[in-house]
Amino acid sequence: MQQIDIEIKASGIAVITMTPPKLFMNRFTVEELGQALSQVEANDNVRVVILTGGNKDYFIRHYDVRELGKFSAVLSTDDSFDVSRDQVQERDLDLIFNRIATSSRPYIAAINGNAMGGGFETALACDFRVAQAGDYSLGQPEINIGILPGAGGTQRLARLIGASKALDLCLTGRTVGPDEALSLGMVDRIAENALEGALSLAAILAAKPKLAVAHIKNLLRHSVEKPLADALADERTLFRDLITDPDAIALMTEMNDADKDIREMSSVAY
Repeated sequence: MQQIDIEIKASGIAVITMTPPKLFMNRFTVEELGQALSQVEANDNVRVVILTGGNKDYFIRHYDVRELGKFSAVLSTDDSFDVSRDQVQERDLDLIFNRIATSSRPYIAAINGNAMGGGFETALACDFRVAQAGDYSLGQPEINIGILPGAGGTQRLARLIGASKALDLCLTGRTVGPDEALSLGMVDRIAENALEGALSLAAILAAKPKLAVAHIKNLLRHSVEKPLADALADERTLFRDLITDPDAIALMTEMNDADKDIREMSSVAY
């Protein structure tokens, strides 16, 4: 069963629709999502990417706990792992989320319903989160089954809403509705229809100069990871790159010409 569908619109917006069986993400969802990212990232016409759920009232409910249980059984037989010494390498899901975060294109999660655990971690990897109005659950309740958000949930949530609020949610396992999520900063906006709201935002972003979008995303995504002096040096460098970009030159020229006309009209009036 195909779990991922891609629609590339003439406006340069790609919509990736995820329809995992029984609403749970699994290893096949991850594999297909990786293939979908490769397809849209290879298309120069794509300016913005939207991720949304294909099941009514569900973005992705959470990662399939049955699959996690099987994984647990396998790992439990490995006596060589020492948590104080060994570090687990990135898995396919981690690589996918990092590809979203580091892409030059903006990614928008159109959250059309329940998104918990790995489902909300998918949304956290995106640059923007548009939540649909309604009564459903968002958050990281993994502690309720004795584990933690293991695909970026603790780190991305803390960077998004602050360590104290993230600690509250992750330690209690409490999930929230879209209105509280907006007040906490977990989502950026609420729309009656998540996909329509995401498409409206995507249209604005797709109309902006492509290189400027990429540089701004790059700078802001890494702003918390670097000392201020280094981050400011990066900002100056990318500003220097943009100031000679043809899109920027054309837009600045247009603005300067308009200002000249206004000044000339003002001098005549006086």
